[in-house]
Amino acid sequence: MAYKYEYILVRFGELSTKGKNKKDFIKRLLVNIKHALYSFENLKYERTNDRLYITLNDEPVDEISPILARVFGIRSFSLAMKVPTDIEEIKKAALVAATYEQARELVTFKVDTRRNYKQFPFVSDEINRAVAGLVLSNTDLKVDVHNPDFRLMVEIREHFTYIMSRTVLGAGGFPVGVGGKALLMLSGGIDSPVAGYLTMKRGVEIECIHYASPPYTSSQAQDKVLLLAKQLSAYQGRVKLHIIPFTDLQLAIYQNCPESYAITIMRRMMYRLADKLCENSKCTAIVNGECIGQVASQTLESMQTINEVTSRPIIRPVITYDKLEIINLAKTIETYETSILPFEDCCTIFTPKNPVIKPTIEKANKLESRFEFAELIEHAITNTTTIVLRSRELTSESDYF
Repeated sequence: MAYKYEYILVRFGELSTKGKNKKDFIKRLLVNIKHALYSFENLKYERTNDRLYITLNDEPVDEISPILARVFGIRSFSLAMKVPTDIEEIKKAALVAATYEQARELVTFKVDTRRNYKQFPFVSDEINRAVAGLVLSNTDLKVDVHNPDFRLMVEIREHFTYIMSRTVLGAGGFPVGVGGKALLMLSGGIDSPVAGYLTMKRGVEIECIHYASPPYTSSQAQDKVLLLAKQLSAYQGRVKLHIIPFTDLQLAIYQNCPESYAITIMRRMMYRLADKLCENSKCTAIVNGECIGQVASQTLESMQTINEVTSRPIIRPVITYDKLEIINLAKTIETYETSILPFEDCCTIFTPKNPVIKPTIEKANKLESRFEFAELIEHAITNTTTIVLRSRELTSESDYF
């Protein structure tokens, strides 16, 4: 029998610790994988208690692997051959796998056997030696048990065995959706996309809200946010982006409030808008990229004053990170180059010279009483534009909801 890679074996991350909820987590993970790989129509899926198996049916694994690597809930995955649980067939398939790796100019290997079927008449060490002996006698590869270039993995089951030689690390975390849904305040900066990524990693689905202030912010600034949302969609299949017209509210703030308090009042209005959208979108929390002390609105006193306008939980995943840590993570998830494009959002364009760093709730409420902001908020919500983005295409909301 001529063996070739026909399967992907998917290993779980933190799902293994979830006890009675594990089955629901695995079910959600399978749904997310199918969504991520929706364009590969010939794939077949099998779910077990400790693994997921994907049958390739000649679909291009080089295109599938980078997509699968972004699906949260996966610890790692491997290309696999499925062979009868017979020592001679196992050796033949392992030689094919080793030959593939030698063609990639790898030099050393190690055999690792996982013997789930304990009635198999060979123990793990015997299988390791039998496989290694055949590989050594038929290739130029060398054994290195401490630091091999690749591992030949043999997983013994009762009726069949999986042979693997390559492991790809997954994104880890929990499957998106098992932790509910939250609304991400997505600016065009570096921090908020990272915050969104970290939130999704904990199993929370995100929708995004962006505050646009035309003509003070450009169409390029909005395109930049669309691209960031599209990049984030690679981690949960799709992302819904709500674009809020913020110009009228922003102008009213600067007409009625001293410059030093403008950022504080502006952020309170942003939270009110986000709170309204959470009601409409069934989001239970608000997420942002705030980091302690990074700017005036991110002191503890500022956060306390700004938070006062909503009772909804505020999630700040990067709150204790320093800027270099955030930048490095942004580069890892490939949002950094988009975030540094030179198109400013409403927060950076209207930044005051001397913002207050210890605002009070009493002063903020007093300033807000100078103008009728409730009508402006309702008008902004009514005129919100919603777009649904997928990592591979920009499409209309009706295609998915």
